[in-house]
Amino acid sequence: MDKLLTFPGQSDMTLSIRAKAMLFHDPRSSELLQQVERIARSDATTLIVGETGTGKELIARHIHTQSGRRGPFVAVNCGAFSESLIDAELFGHEAGAFTGATQARSGWFEAANGGTLFLDEIGDLSPALQVKLLRVLQERQVVRLGARQPIPLNVRLVAATNVDLHKAIAADRFRSDLYYRLGVATINLPPLCERTGDILPLARHFIEVYGGKLNLHHVTLSSEAKMALLSYGWPGNIRELENVIHFALIVCRDNLIQAEDLKLTGLAHRSQQQPVRQPAAATASSAAIDADGFQQQLSALVNSMIESDQPDLFDRMEAGLVRTAFEVCNRNQVQTARALGISRNILRTHLKRFGLIGFDGGSGDLSASTGRGEALQH
Repeated sequence: MDKLLTFPGQSDMTLSIRAKAMLFHDPRSSELLQQVERIARSDATTLIVGETGTGKELIARHIHTQSGRRGPFVAVNCGAFSESLIDAELFGHEAGAFTGATQARSGWFEAANGGTLFLDEIGDLSPALQVKLLRVLQERQVVRLGARQPIPLNVRLVAATNVDLHKAIAADRFRSDLYYRLGVATINLPPLCERTGDILPLARHFIEVYGGKLNLHHVTLSSEAKMALLSYGWPGNIRELENVIHFALIVCRDNLIQAEDLKLTGLAHRSQQQPVRQPAAATASSAAIDADGFQQQLSALVNSMIESDQPDLFDRMEAGLVRTAFEVCNRNQVQTARALGISRNILRTHLKRFGLIGFDGGSGDLSASTGRGEALQH
């Protein structure tokens, strides 16, 4: 059974840009979950890096749950406070520390004592606050504004950012020593388009959540809708998928979501076609990247066909591969065999089987004779 992470009281949450559910079905996600749970068992300060809407806070909450810490989980968005307030919010203050401070107040670090403090958008901290945070991490104690006596802490710190901190360090916007303190254990959270195996299970989860609210039952996705979801680039990640499914449930008919019900922007579709062969000038690294992308798209396609219960799946996939390669190679048997990595004799067997050439070896064009000429040249 797939692991599903959601926020407590999810049904009562207001709209936000963060992901409200995360599911680990894709092989890459399963590996990520294993890494997260290994890190959770330690007390290491953790840095989660990922785009907006990928589920960074859900990962942080799971780390806290798996850590066994008995204190609370406290989440703070560093970008939500003004420069004048965040100092007091993080570290607390004594009465009279500044205008309006009529009584002493503990900060978020003290509130999370014995538990986990999650600092989201850590890249937005000012240089002055970065220095103070570094001191807290080094000394494991906090000093309230207007106080002299330090307060000892037992807090597990998990930070997150969608900012490239290496670039921020190079631009003198982030301290390198703080970065190394935060990144004792670093979790790189891939965007949704790189874990395509999670898309359809997440879509079904959101169908169940919002279908119940809209009094819709047994809503399904058409094959075309599944392919549209799998081929889209998801710049808004899980949060965008949630919005798309919510809207589709409102406009769909007969409990079936069609591709036209999906409100996709059309600006972030991934290409469904990959070149058969790399150009001679392509480097090994770029070829590896293309191979990874091809594998992800192929996995997504097979997953969709299995989900839609396609008959004779293996034969259809094999026929599609041979037909496509034969056409891309201009119906040249030698080039097609080379592109597929098989012998020409094996290729000819498949071509006859799928009716692409006659049993006498002819195909109504010059491919057979051209192939023999090229074979003699080789």
